[in-house]
Amino acid sequence: MKRLLIPTALILLAGCDQTSGPDDLAFVAPSQALCRPTPNGRDVTGCYVTLTASRNDRLISVSSPVATEAQIHEMKVEGGIMKMAERKEGLPLPAGEAVMLKPGGDHIMLIGLKQPLTAGKTVSLTLTFEHAQAIGIRAAVGQPGQDRMVH
Repeated sequence: MKRLLIPTALILLAGCDQTSGPDDLAFVAPSQALCRPTPNGRDVTGCYVTLTASRNDRLISVSSPVATEAQIHEMKVEGGIMKMAERKEGLPLPAGEAVMLKPGGDHIMLIGLKQPLTAGKTVSLTLTFEHAQAIGIRAAVGQPGQDRMVH
């Protein structure tokens, strides 16, 4: 019997994925996703979402089939002037803290919209992280301040 147990155990261990590690346990929970409707003639809009990471992580990119480009932006005051700029290094997500992407602060900017976004519709977004697996979410289209939810 012992002769069978040792080879069986070795075969089972050989079948295990040796590349798994701590990143396999990382996840990010999204909530309250919302994209603003686009005014006539505009091909850009802002999107907002709250992200809570299970461990220290970073939102490194966003994509959407409705836009040619999506960027992670920050708003900051420099010399008394409010400025918006792309966060090329991504957005830090401290473990267990809800990080709100919101109007007047960090947000997602959809650029080169293929068609206008209208209230009541939804937008697909794919969020890519440094550690956690990429996730797809559906953001409602509406004005900030209304009830927001991820579908």
